[in-house]
Amino acid sequence: MSAKKVSFIIPHKGRLEMLSQTVLSILNLDYHLSAIEVIVVSQNERLDASEIIDKNTNGFEQVQVFLRKEGGTISASRNFGVTRASGEYLAFLDADIDLSSNWLNIMFEKLAEKPDRKLVSAYQICHQDAPELEKLRTELSNFDVDQAVSFLPGRNLFLTRDTFDKVNGFPEHLITCEDYYFTDKVNELGELFYTTDASYVHLGEDKEWGQLFDKEIWRGQSNLKSLKGRSIPVREYPSLLVPLWVFLFGLGAIIALFFGNIPAVVSNLVAVLLPVFAYSYRLFSKTEARLSFYLISKFYSIYFVARAIGTVMGVVKAFNVRNGA
Repeated sequence: MSAKKVSFIIPHKGRLEMLSQTVLSILNLDYHLSAIEVIVVSQNERLDASEIIDKNTNGFEQVQVFLRKEGGTISASRNFGVTRASGEYLAFLDADIDLSSNWLNIMFEKLAEKPDRKLVSAYQICHQDAPELEKLRTELSNFDVDQAVSFLPGRNLFLTRDTFDKVNGFPEHLITCEDYYFTDKVNELGELFYTTDASYVHLGEDKEWGQLFDKEIWRGQSNLKSLKGRSIPVREYPSLLVPLWVFLFGLGAIIALFFGNIPAVVSNLVAVLLPVFAYSYRLFSKTEARLSFYLISKFYSIYFVARAIGTVMGVVKAFNVRNGA
């Protein structure tokens, strides 16, 4: 029996080294190369498949590169990639993902286990010598494993083309949070499953605190925009409200300090720290002290402040667009 055709779709912009490693990990999968196609949708001004991998590489002919105008969303690149794909199964990867060799076989296995399972993803690992922040992000990514989940990050997703078509693809109006929106729509059709039987390394994972801060500001700008066009489950409320909570009470602390009202400064700061402590304790308990409470609380302090800034920036931008500014 012939192998099932799989189209790997990779949106890309900028660096080539991680993209090359991503593509090579696909070509090294324990699967029939003839049944794999790799579609790179790049916003670089120029890019050829030979710049990604050597022409002598086994499977080079399976790699296709399409150039798109700079400024489009990741969703637009992914959706465009699907229009060029011929596979009955779709695998969406970021351009900085190193897959385990058994990834595709496990994706097929897990997707077929239950008739109502619609989307599968592997869990994240990192090297032993990874910096503390990368280890923390990896632990956070693996908060719920080997079970049905309500959301999956877009770094590695596997599903049928039929499922993709039923949810009308990725939301092109979102700059970030598109994976949350997309997987939430798929979850309305059936189960999302996160398995530890296959893995990936996120090559571009946050490794420095400044990098984390900048990225979360960027991600936070689509927090509220991602609500449009879908019902919001109760489980999402904290992630949406906490950044605003942090912003409002943080602003309150600054105003109180300006007027020299120290008790008000303290009470506002306590309010800011409450969600930081709650989230930190939850992750600390889940990781069984593999990470220090100090490290986790530092992460959430930076994370929520950055998300608060990004969320407010998103609101301001939406207001300006609505008013023609």
